[in-house]
Amino acid sequence: MNYDNALNLILQKQSLGIKPGLTRIYELLNKMDNPQNKLNIIHIAGTNGKGTTAAALSNALIKSGRKVGLFTSPWIEDYREQIKINGKMISKEKFSSYVEKYIDCDATEFELVTAIMYKYFSDEKVDFAVVECGMGGKGDATNVEKKNISIITSVAIDHTAFLGNTLEEIAAEKSGIIKPDSTCILYPNPKCESVFEKVCNDNNAKLVKINDFKNVLKNDIACSQAALDELGIDAKAENPNLPARQSKVGNILVDGGHNVDAACALAPKIYNEVAVIAMMKDKNVDAYLSLIAPKCKTIYATQVDNNRSMSANELADIAKKYCDNVFSIDKAEKAIALAKQNNLSLVCGSFYLYRQIRKELN
Repeated sequence: MNYDNALNLILQKQSLGIKPGLTRIYELLNKMDNPQNKLNIIHIAGTNGKGTTAAALSNALIKSGRKVGLFTSPWIEDYREQIKINGKMISKEKFSSYVEKYIDCDATEFELVTAIMYKYFSDEKVDFAVVECGMGGKGDATNVEKKNISIITSVAIDHTAFLGNTLEEIAAEKSGIIKPDSTCILYPNPKCESVFEKVCNDNNAKLVKINDFKNVLKNDIACSQAALDELGIDAKAENPNLPARQSKVGNILVDGGHNVDAACALAPKIYNEVAVIAMMKDKNVDAYLSLIAPKCKTIYATQVDNNRSMSANELADIAKKYCDNVFSIDKAEKAIALAKQNNLSLVCGSFYLYRQIRKELN
């Protein structure tokens, strides 16, 4: 099986949607001889900051001389970037061979790529596997190991249809990655900290709390550093400068954050922007735009090629509550082209948006 065929087959499983629960992936991992139980796993859950924390930790472990597997999502430029060892993506040949061997299963797309990740990391005998949760924790496909070091980053209201409507409910889902007799590293989450304290107590797990630096990035990096310290590894965690995390492409600020906490972090850094915005319809779009749209002089509301995407018209109608100059453009690429004629300065609201239009920004 060649890579294009393998990629097409796994992407076809996206039609199964999101299905929380572990039955399907446990069945698949059993066929693989449970590779997750052969790994030293550092498992990261949270609403915001997971990717930054995971990358910072992985980079530091690599610099210390370890062989490190890294699993993160969503992908931006290449599907295989979700699965890396020492910064190098899984080869097309190996990815294709795993897909060919295991595609005949009931697993969703995310469950299958997660299982392939565990199998690949086990086959390659990595020293550590740094694994980012897809969504939540307790019912997330990544949550299949018996032991780990767990990291909980910033917890906010998001994915309410799956995780709950309150911070406490969402925290309870994310606390599901905490294992008995393990260590949990906790980002400052004062409004739901008690949830994690109870789970740690019930599981005889050590709880390491990060001091509140009043700075999101510093807290993310501090979580990575705390994991290194717990492992007794003399290495320094540093900002990995990931794409679409308040990063610049030329003079254009790009941010894939899509919830209220992400908007709170972005809003102080923008003013009088010409923006292209797309968002998923399962997000709290009104709350996000209430913080971002007033900082924009012009908004091109658009949509992406994803069935979860809010329509450009609906997004524009919400944006008009907070900005006087809003245009609805169905095609994201066209929205970028038009906005560029008007000095485009901001692209935000979805990682999927950046994935689709990144080439148009250069």
